[in-house]
Amino acid sequence: MKFLRLGSKGNEKPATIDKQNNFRDLSSLIEDFKPETLNFKTIQKIQNLDLSKLPIISKDQRIGSCIKSPGKFVAIGLNYSDHAKETGLEVPKEPIVFMKAPSCITGPNDNIELVSYSKKLDWEVELGFVIGKETKNIEEKDAANHIFGYCIVNDLSEREWQIEKLGQWVKGKSHDTFGPIGPYLATSDEIPNVNNLNLSLDVNGKRMQTGSTSKMIFNVNFIVSYLSKFMSLQPGDIITTGTPPGVGMGRKPQVFLKSGDIMKLSIDNLGEQVSKIVAS
Repeated sequence: MKFLRLGSKGNEKPATIDKQNNFRDLSSLIEDFKPETLNFKTIQKIQNLDLSKLPIISKDQRIGSCIKSPGKFVAIGLNYSDHAKETGLEVPKEPIVFMKAPSCITGPNDNIELVSYSKKLDWEVELGFVIGKETKNIEEKDAANHIFGYCIVNDLSEREWQIEKLGQWVKGKSHDTFGPIGPYLATSDEIPNVNNLNLSLDVNGKRMQTGSTSKMIFNVNFIVSYLSKFMSLQPGDIITTGTPPGVGMGRKPQVFLKSGDIMKLSIDNLGEQVSKIVAS
């Protein structure tokens, strides 16, 4: 199934997409897609419904982030060998883990803020996934049973703040609007092979990133197991799994986003994001 949230910011309604590609209102069944409702009982409850009896929501409405208020936004760095190469860094021997502030999350087509003191704003198309039940110290073979669904993430990164400023990467990863997610959250049955999905990102119509999750150094199930050894993962937590080559920082000369630029992101079976950079 595919789940999404529709409406103005702060007033989103939970919805699903039926077989005729209609958006069906789920607000009579669940309050929202948030940590308290993101579990496998929710999926089963909706699967048993006759969706044709639910109200249709206009597709003209804004699409919000596909989850609300996750407890954690965890990210994996340098998880594609070809991306590590373009940055001039060694391929990691184990996952590089960092956090993004959940307050950076925004809708998949919302504007991206470019503040006056930002000089090196960069793009990163990534596969994200959301946890569906408490996950603590699990084995890799059991990891798939803990994933609620998958989505597109743009791990926007201000490289000066991330790399040239002292401290951890979180500073360059967490500004408001630096975490577009969606358009929808797709359950595992919608993804034939999560380890072979094509990813792409265009800026102003020019292809900047092309990749495949088959090039990941650490696959999704390994990441779940690995993280669960160091922190418990809770329903609604979102994990983003790294980006393929083609980021602006890795280009010669380097290229960074400017006001007016349009980004388009795509991942197989997970839809598209289209967002605009707006000076603020």
